[in-house]
Amino acid sequence: MVKLAGAQEHPLANKYPTRAPVWWARTGPVVKDPNLVGVSGRNIVLRIPKQFNRLEKFLARLLRAPHEVRRPLDAMNSLMWELCDGSRTFSEVCHIMDDVFGEEVSPAIQRTSAAIALLQSTNLLLLLDDPLNERWRIGPGCVPDHQTLMEGGHREGDDTHPLPGEAK
Repeated sequence: MVKLAGAQEHPLANKYPTRAPVWWARTGPVVKDPNLVGVSGRNIVLRIPKQFNRLEKFLARLLRAPHEVRRPLDAMNSLMWELCDGSRTFSEVCHIMDDVFGEEVSPAIQRTSAAIALLQSTNLLLLLDDPLNERWRIGPGCVPDHQTLMEGGHREGDDTHPLPGEAK
């Protein structure tokens, strides 16, 4: 791994980006395989329940609107999602993203920081001071206690089986 200039000096360098408890799955073929334990290189899809106020709830029932959103991530954000398992620092995630995507993700530190900030702003990712160490479940296919998802809402091709060595 080539040293990424500025990664250790970044304010987030020693933080541990960690997935918040949310249902997710792998889908499709391998896009970019980093050859790391617990990381597939496949695209990721998230299922997020919608939060309705009273009027929206009435309209949703009337119009038979879905009660959840499926958010597919692109190849770069999918890899970053898999890397953000609470065991790697921001600096390590940046190095891996740079190694796997090279010029596509350049400047890697700024792009990774921006992607983490976006996922953090939507409460899908947290920045921890210490490694996660299985304090909560972050594996694929896990429906967190605070979420109510429709039964059978996953689609054919959604892979919710954990990989060997992956955080559960």
